[in-house]
Amino acid sequence: MRFADSNNLTDEQLVHQGLQLEREMMGAKFRLHTQQLEDTSSLKKLRRDVARVQTALRARENAQSLRKNALRDQHASSFDGASSTGAGEESSNLLSGIVDKLQGSE
Repeated sequence: MRFADSNNLTDEQLVHQGLQLEREMMGAKFRLHTQQLEDTSSLKKLRRDVARVQTALRARENAQSLRKNALRDQHASSFDGASSTGAGEESSNLLSGIVDKLQGSE
């Protein structure tokens, strides 16, 4: 995601994008520690994308004279990450991979 792309999103979409990226980063960190992450550079890319979204959100909050994280607090309750990009399917694959790994070590 480029920083310029964030200008085309509404506040709510930008908050949801940030929350989705944070969820993906948590999953990638978990896969890294369970040795299931193939592309370790994805962590760096996700971390930078999260920073870009947070920077855009803070700029919007400053422009609207809002306190820090006001937009996130306002729109986070409407976030449902499982339905937006199929994250439920991804977490199912992740959990089955962990179960397979644990069964293989017995």
